[in-house]
Amino acid sequence: MILIKQAEVYTPHIIGIKDVLVCGGQIEAIEDRISLPLPSCHVIDGTGKLLIPGIIDPHVHVTGGGGEGSFHTQVPPVSLSDLIRGGVTTVVGLLGTDGITRSVENLLARVKALKEEGISTYACTGSYGFPSVTLTGDVKRDLVFIDEILGVKLALSDHRAPNVTVNELMRLGSDTRTAGMLSGKCGIVVLHMGDAPSGLAPVREALARTAIPVKIFHPTHVNRKRELLEEAFAFARQGGFIDLTCGIDGAGRPAACIMEARERGIPMEQITISSDGMGSWSTYDESGSLLAIGYAPVDTVLKEVKVLVQEYQLPLEEALCFATSNTARSLELFPKKGCIRAGSDADLLLLEEDLSIHTVIAGGRRMLEDHVLLQKGTYEI
Repeated sequence: MILIKQAEVYTPHIIGIKDVLVCGGQIEAIEDRISLPLPSCHVIDGTGKLLIPGIIDPHVHVTGGGGEGSFHTQVPPVSLSDLIRGGVTTVVGLLGTDGITRSVENLLARVKALKEEGISTYACTGSYGFPSVTLTGDVKRDLVFIDEILGVKLALSDHRAPNVTVNELMRLGSDTRTAGMLSGKCGIVVLHMGDAPSGLAPVREALARTAIPVKIFHPTHVNRKRELLEEAFAFARQGGFIDLTCGIDGAGRPAACIMEARERGIPMEQITISSDGMGSWSTYDESGSLLAIGYAPVDTVLKEVKVLVQEYQLPLEEALCFATSNTARSLELFPKKGCIRAGSDADLLLLEEDLSIHTVIAGGRRMLEDHVLLQKGTYEI
């Protein structure tokens, strides 16, 4: 058991100074005062600190991305300690460009390893390509029979995309929707959005020609360029979720895009932030030749929340939603994830007043406390 005493609690909405009791991996109680004279209960003094839900990152290349500049440019797998230092307690792993030397098998192996090491980890089958790479040979079967898989990945409007037809997109959306219903999952199609002029047009046509719910398609990297961001704002007005990527600023960094969306009346609850962690970034010349390549860190989502609060003066309870409750709802994991309430998973961050991390609790387990990392991956030095 863990008892956090007298922290200012954001659920993500502020509820004041509270004691929070964690037991068996869940939040057991939230009260003004909790007294437990049990020697086995670990007490953390939260006085002068802020208690928030753990960060949910819906887009991390847990096996490592890259490889677009040949084999030596492949990015290494994500480490547990890097996720913990970034305040990430729930992560969705997926593949990227490379669905050939990377596979759903090694994706799931890394997902299961991270779960064993202490954080909640899910996955999307597929990669950029089509037909989708899978474990069972079928997207629907992957979703229904593999607990960790929530949806499928596909690239759209990108020079590396498989250029699916609208009919193929409709079929994939329908299959994913049905499999999600059968398995009690969100059943989403995560769309890596490139900068081709087609943008979200194939998605609009697929929705217009079918009864597929708008919530099934999740476009990400939508802040890549202004035209795409405008399409994404319209998509959010339709009730779709849109994901802003840290480290991309073609149309503005996520914080700037959120403030613009807020001013324009875009539904704030439809917006999420992700890191694209361990995924490669790359730049190309006009002929399509690679100019530069690197990869994204996994600690950027909480940093973007801090930018919203400290630079744009957005109230913390509003800024947190883009990395907690909105993301949990988009993945249909709320209220198990993304909030602080009795019965929810004990994924918690205790922050200093400057929003730096004091303590990370994942699944009721202390991963970092008093700024000291307590848990590392099995082979981390």
